[in-house]
Amino acid sequence: MRTTKLFVRILMVWVALSPHVGFAQQSPAEKMVRGYYAAYEKKDWASLEKILADDFTFSSPVDEHISLKTYKEKCWPNAYKLKKFEVVKLIVKGDDAFVTYNGWTTDGKLFRNTEYFKLKDGKIKSNECFFGPGVNYPNNTGK
Repeated sequence: MRTTKLFVRILMVWVALSPHVGFAQQSPAEKMVRGYYAAYEKKDWASLEKILADDFTFSSPVDEHISLKTYKEKCWPNAYKLKKFEVVKLIVKGDDAFVTYNGWTTDGKLFRNTEYFKLKDGKIKSNECFFGPGVNYPNNTGK
């Protein structure tokens, strides 16, 4: 009987603490950033466009604050060469989010980037992408 009572107490403490220890729901900003990568995996421009601000800009070592229209023309076609993203680290503070992820192309090449998102009014206002080792977008010449 003592073991059962101890188990019930531990279970009650676990349930009480669970929202604070790894079971908390994702913040809206985290959902939005994860949705960004999910749209690429699903090849779903419509869902991506819903979370990007009308004045969205994208920057990378080969792009400097390109518009949403240019981003769609230049970067979105890469979605069809991408298979999967694994978020390694996601840090959200206010309207800023930093993400480091591993990505895989449809031909199995691994790449790793870090991106800085600026959020405003429930939308992604900008993304600055810092290319890491692996496939070098946008020209897809991998190591």
